[in-house]
Amino acid sequence: MITVSASTNLPGQVAAGGGGEPRPDQFFSVQAPYNSGIFVTPGKDLSAAQIKKRDDVWRAEIRKQLFVPDKLPALQPKVWSTFSPAPGVLADRVTYSTANGMRVPAIVYRPDPKTTHWKGKLPGVVVVNGHGNDKFGWYAFYSGILFAKAGAVAVTYDQIGEGERNAHKASRQSPAEHDHVVDLPHWGQRLAGLMQMDAMQGVSYLRSLPEVDSQRIGMVGYSLGSLIAGITGAIDLRIHAIVLSGGGVYDGPHEYYDSNKLPCQTPPYLSLGVLGDRGAILYALNAARGPLYVMNGESDTVMKMADHPQPWFDAVRARAIALNGNDRNMFTNIMYPGISHRTSWVNLDGMLWLNQQLHFALWDEAAIRAAGTTHISTWIRANNVDIAPTYFREDREGGLDAVGQGFPAIPRKDLMVLPDDEWERQKNVLIYDAWAAKARALEEGKAQ
Repeated sequence: MITVSASTNLPGQVAAGGGGEPRPDQFFSVQAPYNSGIFVTPGKDLSAAQIKKRDDVWRAEIRKQLFVPDKLPALQPKVWSTFSPAPGVLADRVTYSTANGMRVPAIVYRPDPKTTHWKGKLPGVVVVNGHGNDKFGWYAFYSGILFAKAGAVAVTYDQIGEGERNAHKASRQSPAEHDHVVDLPHWGQRLAGLMQMDAMQGVSYLRSLPEVDSQRIGMVGYSLGSLIAGITGAIDLRIHAIVLSGGGVYDGPHEYYDSNKLPCQTPPYLSLGVLGDRGAILYALNAARGPLYVMNGESDTVMKMADHPQPWFDAVRARAIALNGNDRNMFTNIMYPGISHRTSWVNLDGMLWLNQQLHFALWDEAAIRAAGTTHISTWIRANNVDIAPTYFREDREGGLDAVGQGFPAIPRKDLMVLPDDEWERQKNVLIYDAWAAKARALEEGKAQ
């Protein structure tokens, strides 16, 4: 096993923790008890009680490997201020608690009750950004406005090391702060666990709002966010529906997720090798939770879709069905010919699927179809919206026809949650460096 340290730049595999020498409690292939008994018996031969016991044990092991506690920390939400980014939409500047005493800055979009009217409660959606993106990215705020217009509450937030969780309040910094590999045995697992808890606490925030229906909460994840959202869906039963866009390639040993050098991806996925067939197990656990939709472009080179064509998804789906003994809520997927990496949940397919699962309070299927579309590269150019040049391409995000028309570009300053002086006071619970110091102390046994 090759390890990657902070002083090297090897593209090979890293230890399960993200650095240092592999230790006996870091697994790369199935280990006892997951290699026998109910864990390898087809679902059709197990009782409902046995399947539940098996799933509960799998979930507990995933949480253990990623340092996600059974009980999440107290949410301690705070709304700092509110503004209206578009007619009929309000946006709250919010912080909430996550792992290791840290805080997450988020923009929460919702329908304006003064200008829009609905019956009953609203669904909620957590948006999990891709690598290098944050709540300032175009698809984060476009999604927030879109979901609020449709009649939902949407949480968008900064990944650790991005936006207001970056020492320089920077977006798309390269290399990203959280890309640094640290020579400690469980570094990557702790980093991934933080990302899991950021998303899970987004769910907790939605559930804390009296206007949100706790049974109609969804999550959408893109690229790195799809890895996070898919694992979150496997362990968090509070989520009803999930969309993975540009991802979902939960494959086998030495393949995609096992073979890149990012500590937030390879180490946590390697550590789940203890379970056995990770892809089938993650999808089986998601099916036990609720529906899941996987959206990919056949020409996506970021996710190496040439190695994950439709027959690959068919095979992992069949294995997941065998584990559960039925196809109830088993994931479905769509593949777009000639398309690469993009956030497809904003297109008509994505919005119609989400509405089928979550039932938007203001838009039904007819309204979604009547809302028109916006060609994203045209919109970005007309509104001077920031986007990485490689994603402005027509086969990537720039080529999307997103549901909705006339959405504004939100100025970066409006998406800052904390006033400058308050951000300075709270840096020790916001930025990557502060979290890293706490994680290092825990790894080295110095935490009080």
